[in-house]
Amino acid sequence: MSEPLLDVDDLAVSFANSGAAGSPRIQAVAGVHMTVHPRQTLAVVGESGCGKSVTALSTMQLVPRPPGRYDRGAIRFEGRDLLALSEREMLDVRGGKIAMIFQEPMTSLNPVYTVGAQIIEAIQLHQKVSSRQAREIAVQAMKDVGIPRAEERIRAYPHQFSGGMRQRVMIAMALACQPKLLLADEPTTALDVTIQAQILELLRELQRTRDMGIMLITHNLGVVAENADVVCVMYAGRVVEYANVFELFDRPLHPYTRGLFNSIPTLHDPKHRLTTVEEVVRSPSEFAKLPGFRDGIVPWWPDTPASVKPATVAGKPDYALHEIEPNRWIGVWRSEAVDAKASRRPNLEFRRDFQPSVIG
Repeated sequence: MSEPLLDVDDLAVSFANSGAAGSPRIQAVAGVHMTVHPRQTLAVVGESGCGKSVTALSTMQLVPRPPGRYDRGAIRFEGRDLLALSEREMLDVRGGKIAMIFQEPMTSLNPVYTVGAQIIEAIQLHQKVSSRQAREIAVQAMKDVGIPRAEERIRAYPHQFSGGMRQRVMIAMALACQPKLLLADEPTTALDVTIQAQILELLRELQRTRDMGIMLITHNLGVVAENADVVCVMYAGRVVEYANVFELFDRPLHPYTRGLFNSIPTLHDPKHRLTTVEEVVRSPSEFAKLPGFRDGIVPWWPDTPASVKPATVAGKPDYALHEIEPNRWIGVWRSEAVDAKASRRPNLEFRRDFQPSVIG
């Protein structure tokens, strides 16, 4: 197995509480582990507030401090801990080696500058090229993402583009410097399904041609099924399930993951009322489905039914990310049974086979 491009190791991030003086800090991320390999797409899924975006922002050291704080852990990129780098050192990493696509392009693009000026600025920050060369790179980047008449539209302003084209501009800006890792935070939010499919196919095509790793942050399990190699399911700042995409969709092990799947309407199984996540995770029988449950290994959940919750190990965190099966990790309660078993940190080099296609 090759070394991962990105290795997030026990990351914990908290924020100051805006409540009464002396209030405890809010733990946004509480011990996250994940890896991304070259030409691999890691999908990070979970409901709003579970810590997906904070994990991505931490990778770029974009969490505002204060009120944010990195409590522990490391984020290794090409062997270097990004959290230990100075701001000057991070300037070489951001945009140049790691790029990010934010959720809403209209709030990320400056409305008073042309899109060309904004792409060129990013290029000149990270590449030693002349203004003319930077413009040529920007035009080519716009062509690469399928923007027609790039030589003409490079002089246009963000409001002169549709939502899908603005998202393509954001991708062009992110990829103009040939980054090795792309953090895509809800890249298709608010786009219709046709444009969404085009954007995701574009990212796959660019990934194939550039050997780029992608962290795809989303709550859309349909997008995950079509695009991900490995899936990391998060809840309350913790990883609750980690597996390759086929195994996770074929046999979800954590009750929360099953709850997410059960709450999605399907055409072949119409229901008068959808099952909610809460209904699944409050059922003791759902926890008992985990392999190893009878040996004292119980899925972690903040409100685990008392009838199945095990005694935890004194003096250690209640939560542990445990390799329940080869290449399959589950967030569990740290019981004596869990501590007695050896477990690796998540590291999957799995990649699915995509058939090459032509971007129109």
